Amino acid sequence: MTAEPTRALGPYVAGMTWGWTGVRGTWATAAASDSLRLMADHGVNWTAIAYSALQDTAQSTEVRFAEAPTVTDDEVVWAIREAKALGLKVCLKPVVNVADGTWRAHIGFFDQDVPGEPTWGEWFASYREFILHAARIAEAEGCEMLCVGCEMVRADAREAEWRDLIAAVRAEYSGLVTYNCDKYQEDRLTWWDAVDVVTSSGYYPIDRWEAELDRIEAAVAATGKPFFFMEAGCPSREGSPDRPNDWSLPGAPSGAAQLTYYEAMFAACDARPWMRGFMLWDWPARLYDPAEAADNDDYCPYGKPAGDFLREAYRSHQKEGAPAA
Repeated sequence: MTAEPTRALGPYVAGMTWGWTGVRGTWATAAASDSLRLMADHGVNWTAIAYSALQDTAQSTEVRFAEAPTVTDDEVVWAIREAKALGLKVCLKPVVNVADGTWRAHIGFFDQDVPGEPTWGEWFASYREFILHAARIAEAEGCEMLCVGCEMVRADAREAEWRDLIAAVRAEYSGLVTYNCDKYQEDRLTWWDAVDVVTSSGYYPIDRWEAELDRIEAAVAATGKPFFFMEAGCPSREGSPDRPNDWSLPGAPSGAAQLTYYEAMFAACDARPWMRGFMLWDWPARLYDPAEAADNDDYCPYGKPAGDFLREAYRSHQKEGAPAA
């Protein structure tokens, strides 16, 4: 698949992340089916079906992917099939989270093994089981893409381990492989050549888009790979356009703030021919009532001004096509 990533992606990724965090019992329901259908109605042609498995602390070495609260295999298969029935391409996105609330970017161990201390080798062995299990599901269900990691900033430097994991994934899975680096890390990874598509979390302040896209453009050009934002978006909350990565930022609900951010983000990215689109953050498995949208201050654009903007923007891209990369 490495020779044809652009063609496999299509001209534009009009995507949305669905289902986070993948809580057991919330998928494969009537509400989840309605959620997917309403998401598809916003001009979406791709979805990242995202779910998390837990490890206890940032220094634990066991990823407990078969246990609650993680969704079951049957729920994952249901979501893939439901999305495909709606005509969507699917990126399966298994993610590790830390049960005590520590951000996964801080998962880490000593650079060199020390007797009696947890090691990178032990952690990658468990993480590999998690990702290969997802790879087998993705292959069996015909997912077009698999994301092998998300925002693992401290782990990013473990180049040998990532290359070994990706090689093992390719033995199980024939679709496109990507890694979702964190914001500001696009030009830091040394193993982009191992994946088919470069992706990152584009939570950049509203006044930083041009400068950050200049930096990312140089990094992407050096890889020779297609690029899109595997995550991007902004809460519908006052102040969030300046700190879109901070989901806990205090502020009153504001659909206008979210719309302003979407307009700026799309305008900046649409002007870059190499930018292949978004897998926006995010769309929950159970939606709030439309009447509650004005009071909802989370990332989902459903029922908000940004949702109307998104529908038109995505449909326009699919109608006209994006400039060739």
